[in-house]
Amino acid sequence: MWLAHHRLMSHHEIAAPFNSSMSMAILSLSPALQFRTTSWLFLLATFVISGCSTAGLPVADPAHAVTSLSRDDIAWLHRDGFGLDADGLTRYRTLGRTRLLDAQLTDHVNSHLPPSVASQIGGFEVIHTPSTQLLVTLQTEQQRIQAMPAGDDKAAAQKQLQQHGNQLGQEAQQAELLQEVYGPNQLKEQLVWFWLNHFSVYAAKGRARWELGDYEQNTIRPRVLGKFRDLLMATLESPAMLEFLDNAQNAKGHVNENYARELMELHALGVGSGYTQQDVQQLALILTGVGIAPVDGKPQHFNPKMAALVVRKGLFEFNPQRHDFSNKVFLGHPIRGRGFDEVRQAVDIIVQQPACAQFVSRQLAEYFAADNPPPALLARMTNTFRHSDGDIASVMRTMFESPELLASSGKKFKDPNQFVVSSVRLAYSDRPIANALPLVYWLNQLDEPLFGRITPDGWPLDGASWSSSGQMEKRFDIANAIGTGNNQLFTPAGSTARGAGFPMLTTRLYYEAIEPQLSAVTRTALSKAISQQEWNTYLLSSPDLNYR
Repeated sequence: MWLAHHRLMSHHEIAAPFNSSMSMAILSLSPALQFRTTSWLFLLATFVISGCSTAGLPVADPAHAVTSLSRDDIAWLHRDGFGLDADGLTRYRTLGRTRLLDAQLTDHVNSHLPPSVASQIGGFEVIHTPSTQLLVTLQTEQQRIQAMPAGDDKAAAQKQLQQHGNQLGQEAQQAELLQEVYGPNQLKEQLVWFWLNHFSVYAAKGRARWELGDYEQNTIRPRVLGKFRDLLMATLESPAMLEFLDNAQNAKGHVNENYARELMELHALGVGSGYTQQDVQQLALILTGVGIAPVDGKPQHFNPKMAALVVRKGLFEFNPQRHDFSNKVFLGHPIRGRGFDEVRQAVDIIVQQPACAQFVSRQLAEYFAADNPPPALLARMTNTFRHSDGDIASVMRTMFESPELLASSGKKFKDPNQFVVSSVRLAYSDRPIANALPLVYWLNQLDEPLFGRITPDGWPLDGASWSSSGQMEKRFDIANAIGTGNNQLFTPAGSTARGAGFPMLTTRLYYEAIEPQLSAVTRTALSKAISQQEWNTYLLSSPDLNYR
């Protein structure tokens, strides 16, 4: 069934788009594979640069089961989840678009993670061990190492502790990626990634690696479909966020403005939204005493007046002895100095600002709809946010029921996380992987590791940030690893057993939902493949599967 390879262009024509590292990699291949690889990468780069794509059709609104899938059904599903899978198509056929959206936004999708995937996640130390216990372990080990005399043993102990932290960080990454690949509520899974990126924390900062499991599973995940205020407040009380943006050090007489500034600029209001440096300073004073409870086991002593003002939730602590009780004026509102209630009032003031509704709506639309969302869509989403008291599910409904959602169908370039997760879902959604570390490594290669953004602004949401020639080369390599089975996805960590072979992508899902939509450039390239593995690679790295 495989057609013989035909030479598509001259060596001179092929070499032009690629950088030197890509050329060296290609030259290391056999001559026949050089021709096929360079030809395909040239087609992919040309497609990305030119922005070619197929336009979507207006959104339909089927209220009942779907018997046949239209072009805009497929386009809607591409926005609804991390790529297509057979179970998702079956669920869409059974429920129809409206009922499926209802089930997703109320988090009542009637399905669960595969047992082996749930077992993997539950087996991660960073998930099953309370973060308080993890920090106690960390502190105990740090004290033990500090007491050791200088020498090889001390250096080895420090290295082992560092490796333990790295392992916990990788476990948190794996847990999130496994849920993205196999989670039945794909709209929710996208929102979990979106909010983890919006409220970004950097794993290598302080004790953050020991706190990531709690941040991911207990701070973000339960609130992605709720009120924005509740999500903002939960991140404010998260040890990972307080560690990353230094509010754990923010105290009366030693004020740190980092978190106050980023809370308004990056989390809630956006740049140029009308707040001033005076507002940043006032919010920083309001946030004094908001920090992390000590885990050394020593009792804290408060006089009766202060003891009544202490707030404790797990590792979160509001310590009134570190708080500035002066009266403040924040965003034009007087705030009487009285303790943690100042924080609650400030958060209420922030989320009630028109700029908050506009900023959050734009961020969501940029991720799900278009790099430059239509003003009419933004206006409706903003209006929904304001009239629903910042209800995220309601804002998402407005977007996913809008005709504008699919106006850019096939033109939204996938960021690395979307590319990797959608590729693995297409290849192995019906076959749970045993090792998610390859996904972690692939995202490292593509420069978008989860919890890996050093700055607090999160990874870019626009396609232009991810469409360089170097990015295309790396995506081709990853598509090849998945398409040929040359990976460790089915080899459990620490095992030497050989994993499963290459996936079979020519399934009913492919012929029903992917093949009819393929562009001419992809069909041409696929016809050149001389094996199933090579065909898989070409499909996974195709322009069609790099866009949604």
